[in-house]
Amino acid sequence: MFHLTADDFWQLLPLEDAVEALRAFHEAPANPVVGRHLLQQPDGPGTFASLSAWSDTYIAVKLIGAFPGNPSLPAPLAAGQGLVALLDGKTGVPLMTCDAAALTHCKTAADSALGVDLLARRDSETLLIVGAGGLAEHFIRAISAMRPNLRRIWIWNRTEERAGALVERLRGHAIPCMVAADLGSALAEADIVSSLTMSEVPLVRGQLLQPGAHVDLVGSYQPQMREADDAVLMRAGRLFLDTRLNCEASGDVCQPLADGILRREQIEADLFDLCSGKHGGRASDADITVYKNVGGGHLDLAVAAEVYRRAMRG
Repeated sequence: MFHLTADDFWQLLPLEDAVEALRAFHEAPANPVVGRHLLQQPDGPGTFASLSAWSDTYIAVKLIGAFPGNPSLPAPLAAGQGLVALLDGKTGVPLMTCDAAALTHCKTAADSALGVDLLARRDSETLLIVGAGGLAEHFIRAISAMRPNLRRIWIWNRTEERAGALVERLRGHAIPCMVAADLGSALAEADIVSSLTMSEVPLVRGQLLQPGAHVDLVGSYQPQMREADDAVLMRAGRLFLDTRLNCEASGDVCQPLADGILRREQIEADLFDLCSGKHGGRASDADITVYKNVGGGHLDLAVAAEVYRRAMRG
């Protein structure tokens, strides 16, 4: 058994290759057994999750926490901390451990980038990233790889200085990146909107979206969280997911279901349906498509297995 640090992980698995690993995983028949357990920090804002998946070939277990106070410590640490273990699916023999934050960033960005490739218009020119946290740079690079003809990337954050710092880090990126001072104006211009926040108040407003826009919702992983308002789903008329498993843990799914804004039959397809060709995805260039990035242990398994195979090849 060996361990991959974050640097090891990124050297072995570029984001565009992670997208293709997820695509191949969803093209083939798969029925992984999955589990999920979420803990709230006692008297604190942190969360700690255990996500697991078991396929014929591998078992993956991810232990990861969100520790919001870490960046402000005297010796700052990343907010996301944890470990992924990969085991043989037939014998249980431990094969590899790796940095959970790196795998999560890679898997989450590749997940949404695959959704973009399957659902967003090919002629999309403008990407809007809502939220400038740790995921944002990975999302920009992954989505850019799927839509290299993008002409501009807007970045909006509640704290404009943080968006500006991200733009500065991305100086030299092939597609120009700019701070969006006004979220409403950026939403009206965007062909692809990717929202990466933990907001409990909707930020993406459906009335502002242009026809043909693709909306990627990532951050709302608990029922009280919400990134898109009712008008987004009302204009789209349907919802796509990476996975139906545990999708109602997200406020962007359970809240509109409870309010009657979304019906279960409007949850039309997941990545297995889209990648296998069972569902055609976007029907026309005027469609507004909405994709909820739910995540799950089976996605961690697919990415962990790919990085393990690459490490074994040397």
